[in-house]
Amino acid sequence: MLYRKHDGGGGAGDPGYRRHPKKGRGPMEKIWSKTLTPGEKWSGHIGRGKYIRLRALDADANLSALFYNAHDTSEKYNMPDTLKAQYTAHLTKGNVLMSDNGRVLASIVEDTLGWHDPLCGHTTRAMTDEKYGKTTYQELRNDWLRCGEENFKIELVRNNLGARDLAPCVNFFSKVVVKDDGSMHYVQGHCQPQDAVTLRTEMDVLVIFSNTPNPLNPAASYPAVPVAVEVYDAPAVDLADFCVNHRQENYRAFENTWEYHLLSGR
Repeated sequence: MLYRKHDGGGGAGDPGYRRHPKKGRGPMEKIWSKTLTPGEKWSGHIGRGKYIRLRALDADANLSALFYNAHDTSEKYNMPDTLKAQYTAHLTKGNVLMSDNGRVLASIVEDTLGWHDPLCGHTTRAMTDEKYGKTTYQELRNDWLRCGEENFKIELVRNNLGARDLAPCVNFFSKVVVKDDGSMHYVQGHCQPQDAVTLRTEMDVLVIFSNTPNPLNPAASYPAVPVAVEVYDAPAVDLADFCVNHRQENYRAFENTWEYHLLSGR
C-alpha cells in the first residue's frame, strides 16, 4: 500500500500519509456487493479506506457485526470503551468503533436511522428454539432458523479464531432504549425499507456479519429481512472530518490509529 505526504502534515497526530487512489477507479465506484439473506453469515477482510454501506431491504432488519484488526485479531471492537469514550448508549453518524487498544476500526459516516444497538448482543440456539420453535438442518436444510452465536463461531473458525475470540457485537438497524429502571425495550418500526448506514474502515479489518434477529425483537415469527452490503473506495480522511472531531476522545483514538499506520508502514 502506497502513501504520500500531504501539505501541512506532521507527526503521528496527523493523518499525513495518505493512500494513493486506485488507478482507473473513482472514489465512489462500487467494488463489491452481496445480499445477506435471513439467517445468512459472512466474513472477510476489508482494507482501510473503504466505505461499507449496509441497506435494509425491508422493515425491522437487524445485522449483527463483529470487527477485528485484520493483521492482529487479538485487537477487536470493544463495546465498553466505544460507548464510555463517546458518552453514548447507541451508535449513529459521527460515532466510531474503538478497539481494545484505543484505535478506530471503523467510523459511521452516514446514517438514515440515527440509532443502532450496541448493547443487546447476539441470539443463541436456546433463545432461538424457545422463541421461534426448534428447527434443525437435517429436517429443513437451508430453511432452518439460525442464531447469531453459531454463525459467529463458524466464521471465527474459518478465520483461524475460536469461541474465545467472540465479543459483543453491534446490531445495525435496531433501536433498543434503556428506561430509568434499567429495563431494555426494543423499538418496533424503527427500521424502514431502504434505510441505510455507511461505515468507513480506518484500519484493515476482519468483518463478520450475521443476519439474525435482535435478541429483544418481540416478533412471534423469525424476522426474515435481507440486507444489502456494498463496498466502495472512500476518500482519504483529513483533520476536518466529522467523525474525527465528533468528540475529543474520537480525535485521540484517530491519533492512535494514524500512529499505528505510520509506524507499521500500512
